[in-house]
Amino acid sequence: MSVALCCVQGFEWDGTPTGTIGKLANNDTYITGNNPDVAVLVIHDLLSWNFPNLRLLADHYARETNATVYLPDFFGGESLAAGPILANRFHELDIPSFVAKNSREIREPEIFDCTRALREKYKKIGAVGFCFGGWAVFRLGAKEHQPPLIDCISAGHPTWLTKKDIDEVAVPVQILAPEIDSQFTAELKLHSFETILKLGIPFDYQHFPGVEHACFTRGDEKHAGEREAMVRGKNAAVWWFKQFLFDS
Repeated sequence: MSVALCCVQGFEWDGTPTGTIGKLANNDTYITGNNPDVAVLVIHDLLSWNFPNLRLLADHYARETNATVYLPDFFGGESLAAGPILANRFHELDIPSFVAKNSREIREPEIFDCTRALREKYKKIGAVGFCFGGWAVFRLGAKEHQPPLIDCISAGHPTWLTKKDIDEVAVPVQILAPEIDSQFTAELKLHSFETILKLGIPFDYQHFPGVEHACFTRGDEKHAGEREAMVRGKNAAVWWFKQFLFDS
C-alpha cells in the first residue's frame, strides 16, 4: 500500500507512532496532534495504550480529523502480553486477575477525570473506545452529565456494555459492530437498535460481516478481512468526528 493511499484512506501498518508521552489528569498518555479547540479521547482495549496499532490509529485520527488526540493508560501501568491476545491464546494469561484490577467500578472515575480535564481545555470533544473502552464511551455520553462531558462517541466491539448504558446515552453515538462477537451479543445489538432510534439523537450503526471481536485494533493480516475492517472502522470514526466536532 502506498504512502499516499495510507494518508487518504488506508492505514500505515508498519509505521512508527509520531506522538509524545505526557499526562492527562494523573494518567500517562500518548498525545498526537495540535488542535487547540478540538480533542478526541481514545480508550484502549485489552491490548492497552502502548499497542503500536492503537497509537498509529490515534495518529490517523489526528491527521485526518485535525484534532488533538489523547490515548491514556487506563490499566495503571500494566499491560498483558500482546502475543497471546493476538493469537486468541487467552489461556496463557491471567485474565481474571487482570480484569479484577481494571473493573468498571475501578476505572470509571479516572476515565471521567481525564474527560473533565479535556472539557476544561477544549471547545469540542469526541471519544472512541474499543472493547474495554466501549462501555466507557457510553458512560461518558450518559444523560447524567449536565452539561455533557462529551460531544459525540464511537464504540467498537464494546465489552461489559449493559442495556442501561445503551438506554441512557444522550449524545450522537456510532457503533462499529463485527458480525462475530461474543461480547456485543445479538441481543445487545438488537437492543441498541430498538432503544437508540427512539432517543432523538444521531445514530450510526456500522455492520462488519465476517470479522470478529477485536478487529478494529488488532488488524491482523492472518484473519481474513480484518485489516480491511480496521481501515473501514477508522474511516467511519473519522467521518463521525468530522460531523460533530467541527463547525460546518
